[in-house]
Amino acid sequence: MSLSPAQVEAVREAQSDSATTRRPTVAAMEAVLHEPLPVLDHGFVRVVDYMGDDAAIVQAARVSYGRGTSRLSSDRGLIRYLLRHRHTTPLEMCELKLHVKLPIFVARQWIRHRTANVNEYSARYSILDREFYLPHPEQLAEQSRSNRQGRESLLSPEESARVLRLLSTDAERCYDHYEELLNEDDDGNPRRPGDPQLARELARMNLTLNYYTQWYWKVDLHNLLHFLSLRMDAHAQYEIRVYADIIGSLVEKWVPLAWEAFRDYRLEGVSLSRMELVAVKALLRGELPDYAGLGLSPREERELKDKLGLPQAVLASVS
Repeated sequence: MSLSPAQVEAVREAQSDSATTRRPTVAAMEAVLHEPLPVLDHGFVRVVDYMGDDAAIVQAARVSYGRGTSRLSSDRGLIRYLLRHRHTTPLEMCELKLHVKLPIFVARQWIRHRTANVNEYSARYSILDREFYLPHPEQLAEQSRSNRQGRESLLSPEESARVLRLLSTDAERCYDHYEELLNEDDDGNPRRPGDPQLARELARMNLTLNYYTQWYWKVDLHNLLHFLSLRMDAHAQYEIRVYADIIGSLVEKWVPLAWEAFRDYRLEGVSLSRMELVAVKALLRGELPDYAGLGLSPREERELKDKLGLPQAVLASVS
């Protein structure tokens, strides 16, 4: 993880400031406010600001004045009810603003969640740093033959070394050419007077997708939990999943009651389709379901087995 000198100074100033407020605060979030949490080789996640807490969810659900006098157990029960029955509006009362440094290809996945406010570092205005993502060898794997979006068996040590060499060489060469196209020093003056000095908005286009970008990302709790339910899933790409894991740990500090309910009912829970529910009822009666007759594909059969954690033989279809 690395911050520019200006960012280090900005973080130091932000952490040294304090303010008296009438707004509810969360001690665990105050402790990590502005602190960059490392992700991957050069990335980080940093809490810039937050609004609301578990009590704000309860307050919005009850449309009550102030923090109320209900017991914690009552608040917990209401939050669990909201998550269990997917009543999402009260969750939208809480917001989180993050500063994230991430590889460009991860950002392009991330931005597909069109439910947040985003402001990204501009390579039209500023010059990108020579920082690019190189995977650890244990993350270098072959393309999955059963899942077009996934990975399969790991590459051999020799293959991994060659892949990393290619990635590093390509990224370094691209940045060398980027600097050559820019042809400017720290003050914006040409390094080589007389040579072309290409506009930054054009010079950036040859950089590879493993270069790092940065953005501010502000999202409400409802949409944040939806993001985490997808990106913390074991099937999510590793490089975005590690960011989601860090953000999940922050949400747990921020709204522990909501996080507990989210984990129980969404993150570590499962949902069943109508056909899967019929199959499960048959299994509970001691019968073998007719999956094809129910309209379940072989892949859906395997997914049901995974959901229930049962051996394939137990879920064997009617012949």
